[in-house]
Amino acid sequence: MIQLPQLHRTRIGWFPDPENALADPNGLLAWGGDLSAERLLAAYSQGIFPWFNADEPILWWSPDPRCVFRTDGVHVSRSLRKQLRQSNWRVTADTSFSRVMRACAAPRAGQPGTWIGEGMIAAYEELHRRGHAHSVEVWDRGSLVGGIYGLAVGRLFCGESMFSARTGGSKAALGALCQLLHGWGFPLLDAQVTNTHLLSMGAIEIPRRDFVAEARHLATLPGVVGSWVSYPLSLP
Repeated sequence: MIQLPQLHRTRIGWFPDPENALADPNGLLAWGGDLSAERLLAAYSQGIFPWFNADEPILWWSPDPRCVFRTDGVHVSRSLRKQLRQSNWRVTADTSFSRVMRACAAPRAGQPGTWIGEGMIAAYEELHRRGHAHSVEVWDRGSLVGGIYGLAVGRLFCGESMFSARTGGSKAALGALCQLLHGWGFPLLDAQVTNTHLLSMGAIEIPRRDFVAEARHLATLPGVVGSWVSYPLSLP
C-alpha cells in the first residue's frame, strides 16, 4: 500500500515533487496542511492545486497530462460570436468575485454535491482580497449570466471553475479573460483536468513535467497583483 505524504502546517512552501504523484487516481500527490493564502500561492507556483470533497481531508493534485489553454488559442465558434454581437451582454472583472464562486459551487445537473465548499470559498475570498484571485463576470442587463474565477501567480493564471446561467456564458467569460491575459503577456491558463468540453474550446494537453517547468518559470515573472476592476474587457 502506498503511503501518501502528509503536509504539515509549519512547512508552508514544501510539497512533494509532482513527478511522485500517483498514476491512479491520476495526480494525487499529498494530503493535509491548510488552505492559507501562503500555502495556496506556493502550491500553484509549483503546478499543484487542492481538490477534495467536504467529507475528505485536503487533497493536493498534479495530474499528468495537464490540461491548459494557450491564451491566444481559445476557440469561439462563429455562431457564438454572432450571438454575442447581437446581445446586450457586457463583461467585467473582479466586480462580483463571491457571486461567481458561489455560482460555480452550485451543484450541476447529475452531480450530488460540489467540491467548492465553504472552506474553499473562504480561502479564495482571502486571496481575492489580497489581489491574487480574480473573477470575470458576464452580464445581461444586470443579471449574471456567466463567469470564471481563478488565481494569478506571476504570469500564470490558474483557472478554478466557470459557470453558465445562459448558453455561452462561460465561453464568453473564458474568451474575455484570455484576451486580457494575452495582452498582459500571460501565455497559459491552467485548466487542470481534461474533459471534452474544454477540448472543444481549444484546450490542449501537455506533459506534467513540461507544465510544471513552465509554471515555475511564469510564477517568477511580474504579474498584475491587485484588483482588476478598472481594466477594460471585451467579449470575444
